[in-house]
Amino acid sequence: MYKKITLKNNLRLVLAPMKSTNTVTVLVVVGTGSRHESVKLNGMSHFLEHMFFKGTKKRKDTLSISTELDKIGANYNAFTGKEVTGFYVKTDAKHLDLSLDVLSDILLNSKFDLKEINRERGVILEEMKMVQDMPMHYVGDLFESLLYGKSSLGQLIVGTKKNILNFKQKDFLDYLNDRYRSKNIVVCVAGKEGQINKSRAKIEKFFNKTKKGKAKDQDIVEFKNKQTKPQILVHNKETDQAHICLGVRSYGLKDKRKTALKLLSIVLGGNMSSRLFTEIREKRGLAYYVRSTQDSYVDEGYLVTQAGVDKNKIEESIKIILKEYKKIAQQGIKNEELQKAKEYIKGISSIGLETSDQVASFLTNQEILLGEILTLKENFRKIDKVTVKDIQSIAKDIFVDSKLNLAIIGNYKSDKKFKKILKF
Repeated sequence: MYKKITLKNNLRLVLAPMKSTNTVTVLVVVGTGSRHESVKLNGMSHFLEHMFFKGTKKRKDTLSISTELDKIGANYNAFTGKEVTGFYVKTDAKHLDLSLDVLSDILLNSKFDLKEINRERGVILEEMKMVQDMPMHYVGDLFESLLYGKSSLGQLIVGTKKNILNFKQKDFLDYLNDRYRSKNIVVCVAGKEGQINKSRAKIEKFFNKTKKGKAKDQDIVEFKNKQTKPQILVHNKETDQAHICLGVRSYGLKDKRKTALKLLSIVLGGNMSSRLFTEIREKRGLAYYVRSTQDSYVDEGYLVTQAGVDKNKIEESIKIILKEYKKIAQQGIKNEELQKAKEYIKGISSIGLETSDQVASFLTNQEILLGEILTLKENFRKIDKVTVKDIQSIAKDIFVDSKLNLAIIGNYKSDKKFKKILKF
């Protein structure tokens, strides 16, 4: 169970008491990310996230912040996505006050010292290099760039090297003022029941200086889908293995078909007994990792299969994935497969929500992105309603040439041979 409260300053608060834990997680999520950045500001959400840990008036530097949390054994970090930025501290329940103190302090009182900004530029550039040197991760970024092009949704979260080197101190302060406003922030406290029930007054105290109002939008480039045929992006890189993302455009978070789409991705490649894991890894030994997922933003989404395959057998792997996509569109799936996928999702969801940090994430992401929260039982009821006809109907809708996209990292200088086979 949870309780949602809107405070006087319009900050949203979600309280989630749990009976079977001695921990408390405080998670603050802001409705801003790389999607909300202009071209000139691309990378600001992520850079700003780093800067919140560089010192406040009360805690003078990074070491002061980290030492205070480390000495109580806290689990703490932050993250930036395309639509949200988050900050969390998970501790023994008795340290709730300190968690609220630290998080509110860094979010409301950070100094954004120019020397620290300049020092952090190098850190972020190294982070960018690290990601680009990890093809298993980077191929996903390339796939989204292929899908969403030059729109703000197609921008990399980390930004561009040019922007990272040229952001001014004023850029940080302006972006903070525009996006970190009370109506665009959700604070969730999840964990030990007794502590949660006392936390409303504490949050009002620590976050009462949050800037009021709605977030101001940047001059962003909206995404308009103009795809009419299969698209390919080949990133030439000397690797021992080819990494591919082969997928299709699908549905956003608000689309009613999203639940069925999730089940379809499980049947295809969501676990070790799925169709593609069996066909590509177990039967043919073409890959160590192969998985299908569906990812959604508020209004856009996709289903994708990712794999690391033998460089000399990449075409065979692509053909197998396309064959399985087409097979479901033409023949559908068996009821036993659907029931297995349903129980799989229910099982991993229940396991995941045993911890306070996962409960906080589950509740807060729904609230910040959709403005409403469905409980686990309500989500399960939506899952139970999906039929095999629903699955096949979705497969027929998305597995078509005009929605097909392929991103590849490997030692390939041309996309010609892939164009010949990239079709249903």
